[in-house]
Amino acid sequence: MTNKKRVAIAGFGAIGKELARRLIDGSMPDFELSVIGARDPAKTRTEAAAILKRTVPVVASTELSGKADILLECVPTPAFRGVVEPALASGMTVITVSGAALLDNMDLEQVARKGGGQLILATGAIVGLDAIRAARFGKIESVKMITRKPPKSLATAKQVVEDGKDLFALTEPELLFKGTAREGARRFPANVNVAAAIALAGAGPDRTELEIWTDPAVERNTHRVVIEADTARIEVAIANVPSENPGTGRITALSMLAALDRLAAPMVFGT
Repeated sequence: MTNKKRVAIAGFGAIGKELARRLIDGSMPDFELSVIGARDPAKTRTEAAAILKRTVPVVASTELSGKADILLECVPTPAFRGVVEPALASGMTVITVSGAALLDNMDLEQVARKGGGQLILATGAIVGLDAIRAARFGKIESVKMITRKPPKSLATAKQVVEDGKDLFALTEPELLFKGTAREGARRFPANVNVAAAIALAGAGPDRTELEIWTDPAVERNTHRVVIEADTARIEVAIANVPSENPGTGRITALSMLAALDRLAAPMVFGT
């Protein structure tokens, strides 16, 4: 008889693949991968078998409710609600880094409360959320975040494609967006999960200033955040090594594993 918690993964892109590998290689002894959710189950079933070297059940991402205790959500932003809502309604714990999607679905808190589930927004590709959450219990005066990414990380962003910009032709840094985190999440839904996380942990999406730059001179996705509060001046910065998806840092999947590990850990570090 096993006491391991059953884990489902929704989405089998760069993040989902790394999570699956870690769940079956012994890195997470308190958890077992029980099912994978995908947009195309047949295709993913073949791909997963080749990568994981074992058979893992694969179903549609919208059909994961009740098939595990915990859901690791890694689907594209438009599919977020269709996957997360039924999971929360069935009492599952959902771990996600999709802060941008969450901004437009904050009513999921009530779904989770009613169904007995829980939604955890993992730290993702940023640092300092513990200090920002603590500062919120005092008074946060201002929040400013500057994101700087190489052209390959932003070339397929929704706003860039709509504007018809050729980022690879740039020789100098260019400011693509300046405004609130809420508006940034709508224009760059797959690229500003970090800004959304900062906003949700701190002063909110309408009081978080955001700048998005593309810079041909940088190789890593970088984020710098400055927060003025009555308790502290908080400055955080990170330069993420990209995964196989240039818009996603390697640390993103690992932050979800850290959040998962926390659920079973007898000792926890950090707020």
